[in-house]
Amino acid sequence: MIEWILTEWTQILGFATGAACVLLAARRNVWTYPIGIANNLVFLVVFVPAGLYASAALQVVYLVLGVHGWWRWTRGVEHDREYVARTPRRAVPWLIVAAVAGTALLTWVLATFTDSQVALADAATTSASLVAQYMLNRKWIENWFVWIGVDVAFVALSIATGLWIIAALYALFIGLCVSGLWSWRRVQSESTDTAPAADARA
Repeated sequence: MIEWILTEWTQILGFATGAACVLLAARRNVWTYPIGIANNLVFLVVFVPAGLYASAALQVVYLVLGVHGWWRWTRGVEHDREYVARTPRRAVPWLIVAAVAGTALLTWVLATFTDSQVALADAATTSASLVAQYMLNRKWIENWFVWIGVDVAFVALSIATGLWIIAALYALFIGLCVSGLWSWRRVQSESTDTAPAADARA
């Protein structure tokens, strides 16, 4: 057991910090960002040897997005823990374009410059993850639907590349994302219910 822990400690640490990060995001707790940044560093060490180059590069971009989200959740309108918003309709086409364009570009880069055997899947999950993270930073509730789709894909991708602990982590993520979606919807519903009462008192 000890030998296994010593061999797989990076995946175990990635499991722990990743689960904590998603759980805190579901609770709209700003500590999701520093713990998420720690998780990015661990996953960077895990993904490179496995040949998941886009997923490894994703961790670097996550660091930047983590700083962006940390700032918004402490300085922007999102700093209010009870704040939850719907994704603006005008943003949806741009999010789709970003995901598709990112997938195409990364697939080309991986197929041309690396020995990745899962270029398309790696690129697609990477692009969708970036879109989902941006949506989370803005506290757009639909981010959870994107994350659930990404996590389902990552379970399959991790199994295909032999990262069984990471596959179990992403399976856990699916459950946490469903919980996060439920929690955010409850907050949104309570906010909608209290708004008319506040207007009546005004």
